[in-house]
Amino acid sequence: MLRSTPSVVPSGDQHEISHRDQRAVVVEVGGGLRIYEDGGEPLLDGYEVDEMCSGARGQPLVPWPNRVRDGQYEFDGHSHQLPLTEPEAHNAIHGLARWANWTAAEKSPGRVVMEHLVHPQPGWPGTLLVQIEYLLGDDGLVVSTTATNVGSVDTPFGTGAHPYLTVGVEPIDSLILQAPGRRYLESDDRGIPTGVRDVEGTPLDFLAPRELGATKLDTGYTQLVRDEDGLARVRIATGDGSRRANLWMNAAYPFLMLFTGDALPDPAERRRGLAIEPMTCAPNALQSGDGLVRLEPGETHTARWGISRD
Repeated sequence: MLRSTPSVVPSGDQHEISHRDQRAVVVEVGGGLRIYEDGGEPLLDGYEVDEMCSGARGQPLVPWPNRVRDGQYEFDGHSHQLPLTEPEAHNAIHGLARWANWTAAEKSPGRVVMEHLVHPQPGWPGTLLVQIEYLLGDDGLVVSTTATNVGSVDTPFGTGAHPYLTVGVEPIDSLILQAPGRRYLESDDRGIPTGVRDVEGTPLDFLAPRELGATKLDTGYTQLVRDEDGLARVRIATGDGSRRANLWMNAAYPFLMLFTGDALPDPAERRRGLAIEPMTCAPNALQSGDGLVRLEPGETHTARWGISRD
């Protein structure tokens, strides 16, 4: 007798959490954030339950964010070759866990902790237990990423996140944007940094809030301005200020990417939300070492970011 196969949605199990008027949905595939809304208004440009995640929407980026040129690097005298997951640019991109199955290790009404074990594999030498806590509270969403070296050798490490924020403006040209980067990373046509420059006097300067306009961003920033609480913030708002949101990041994130989505394959997804990507290290850090963390056996690294209404 033939049995029907239960339908499995592309992003796997859905873990919904809530707090007062806030609601978030975290998914099994990639351990990412699919939905975040407050008072029924989305603050995250996510994707539907019957869709596969596209454009890295809401995905954690571990054990490195952004790109590695040619997928090649050396660590402790050993050469490594990562799979070229951005083949058109001949790069490895956004880590090893975006399409892996993550487990909900802990869950309560307003909190879920997703967990994944990164094993040694071709191109990667270490063993990392990665836990990501999504917590809703009175001040919004807090995301804490903790990586522990549970292996027997030192391992390189970096992490980032890839949420697209929205305040309901499509396209995003009329957004008012304020971003904390005092310097930006010049990059080649493969997205690999070639130098660092001050933002002053360039179209990439958003230290003071201003309209995004037609500016195309796929840009890394550093030397982030931080508020008195030690947090760096990217703020977006509608032109009349009626809807606002911000993404904050603690000192563990000294780098930031802003991406307007102009290069996304699907034209319908371009400039629909602004990707605001906190990063613990620079693009190509596995080669350059810029911000790269070395985790000794038993050592743990934690980084926090979050989203709230401004």
